[in-house]
Amino acid sequence: MSARAWSSFAAVSVLWGIPYLFISIAVDHGISPGFLAFSRVLLGALVLLPIAWRAGLLGSLRENRGWLLLYAIVEIAIPFPLIAFGEEHVSSSVAAILIAATPLIVAVLARTFDHSERVTGRRLAGLVVGFAGVVALVGVDIAGDPDEVIGAIAILIAAVGYAVGPMTLQAKLSTIDPRAVMAGALAIAAVALLPLAALAPPDPPLQGEAVASILVLGVFCTAAAFVLFGALVIDIGAGRALVITYIAPIVALVAGVIVLGESPGLGTIVGLPLILGGSWLATGSE
Repeated sequence: MSARAWSSFAAVSVLWGIPYLFISIAVDHGISPGFLAFSRVLLGALVLLPIAWRAGLLGSLRENRGWLLLYAIVEIAIPFPLIAFGEEHVSSSVAAILIAATPLIVAVLARTFDHSERVTGRRLAGLVVGFAGVVALVGVDIAGDPDEVIGAIAILIAAVGYAVGPMTLQAKLSTIDPRAVMAGALAIAAVALLPLAALAPPDPPLQGEAVASILVLGVFCTAAAFVLFGALVIDIGAGRALVITYIAPIVALVAGVIVLGESPGLGTIVGLPLILGGSWLATGSE
């Protein structure tokens, strides 16, 4: 990896580790999952669209609008409200650790859609170990609480979207400037999420913590992070770029403990290393 790739990797690892903290703050202050997802996406689009337009990049999206639509839906429009919904029921650190299962899903999908891929040896062992980590996390920290189980399922569905999105980006959109791709995807996702936001608007006045969380999520964790991640996928590929998911949950766990006073349970302590270790094995070479 080049120095630029390492810099992007470090920045995105932080920017995608802290959203769980701010999502938790926003939903705890009365912002609905749908409105939160819409507002951060809209803000991100408003930041990136003028940048892409001034650079003359938006025209490059016309021939790939079908793939762009798919990317916007699976990477943004579906996962964002699901994660916010999930964090109404589970802690921010648990949400981040569940999302860390994304590379495991990538390994499974690669085997399904690319018949040249064989999940055997250490990669198969990684899938088993990572799955055991998910079972430990859900079975120990969440078992017995139906609301938390529902939240965990929602976040795992979001993880599937987070797996499909980078694969689509790498396979079909990698020739387009990331600023254009992310601007277009965020604009599409904002339109898709508008009805969901309209169903549950927040009661005015918005509290300062909620407004600050939306601003951070929209400008930094969405607009800036998506452009950096898109460039990273193009530079080093989806599988290697998703190694970010090894670092982001650790950032989220530390932030949750320090800022929100969350206490990691036994399932977190056992599940996190299993998921991260399994992901590393599953996305490596045989």
